[in-house]
Amino acid sequence: MVTDDYITMNGNGFSKMEEEFIKRYHKLEVKENQCSSSLVKHIKAPVHLVWSLVRRFDQPQKYKPFVSRCVVQGDLQVGSVREVNVKSGLPATTSTERLEYLDDDEHILSMTIVGGDHRLKNYSSIVTVHPEVIDGRPGTLVIESFVVDVPDGNTKDETCYFVEALIKCNLKSLADVSERLAVQDRTEPIKRM
Repeated sequence: MVTDDYITMNGNGFSKMEEEFIKRYHKLEVKENQCSSSLVKHIKAPVHLVWSLVRRFDQPQKYKPFVSRCVVQGDLQVGSVREVNVKSGLPATTSTERLEYLDDDEHILSMTIVGGDHRLKNYSSIVTVHPEVIDGRPGTLVIESFVVDVPDGNTKDETCYFVEALIKCNLKSLADVSERLAVQDRTEPIKRM
């Protein structure tokens, strides 16, 4: 399904390049009572700007609108745990999340939710950031995939829809913040040969 520049895995609407990135970087094991999806967002900002926001596991509130506060104990490294306070309006107030993987060369971040007062059990996600050209200027392709348990009383479709809605909101905010920074950065157009 393609809506507002988002493409979800269930819609079979990926470009060849997006499919390749998903096959290569977004391998999530999906068990019986789980749902999974991948979402794509094209951002009109260079990859270094977008990655500078995504990689800040200790500051998700820089672009995630539902996060009001985040505290990480110690240095930011694989295995770090963050305590996130969620803004009102969602069915949660806290989330405890662990950084599973961070690769600044390949632009990959993976995290799992390990606790909190919400229904997202066994949640794991992978975010990758890839350079691309949009309208002759440096742009970024962001892919976020997830797997999560389906809570009792919900269907797979309901669970995927809820998580996809949160991720779409986060990706839209990431695009807004990144594109605002890109305007300030005044990135030059890419010259085609």
